[in-house]
Amino acid sequence: MTRRPMGQAPMPNNGPRFNEFIQSQKVRVIDENGENLGVMLTREAMEAAREIGLDLVEVSPNADPPVAKYLDVGKFKYEAQKKANLARKTQHTQEIKEIKMRPNIDDHDYDTKMKKIFEFIGDGDKVKVTLRFRGRELSHGQLGMALLQRVQADIVEIAKIEQHPRFEGRQMLMVVAPK
Repeated sequence: MTRRPMGQAPMPNNGPRFNEFIQSQKVRVIDENGENLGVMLTREAMEAAREIGLDLVEVSPNADPPVAKYLDVGKFKYEAQKKANLARKTQHTQEIKEIKMRPNIDDHDYDTKMKKIFEFIGDGDKVKVTLRFRGRELSHGQLGMALLQRVQADIVEIAKIEQHPRFEGRQMLMVVAPK
């Protein structure tokens, strides 16, 4: 087990390497104003950073030589975390909503279901239209196909068919997604 001197921060598990944790001999240094100071020995760059009260933070470790910048490492990590949280908050995961119908649906019920489909697609979600057959309805598959083609015709302007109508047991399925 290696011991580190008192007052020294632990090796960073995540995030950028900084100060004595930078492993390369030389680094390309950028000062706090964004100006390129050129390639320097890592020791010299750390001393210069300490003199101005900042840390030497490795911002591009894969470059040759690695790029390091004079920054406050705590502030840098905080800003990166804020940026990641904002990106996570604004992303929208696409869900699959399901609308269930029967082959002999009435016009008003059909209109209500279509309003919900338009609402889901407007929110950016996919919609799975399920047509359930019961009893003797199964022998009239053409009625179900006609109903799903009617749905396709009604939503053609705002959505694309991701999965065309097909039978699965006693039900017929179709998946539509926003354009």
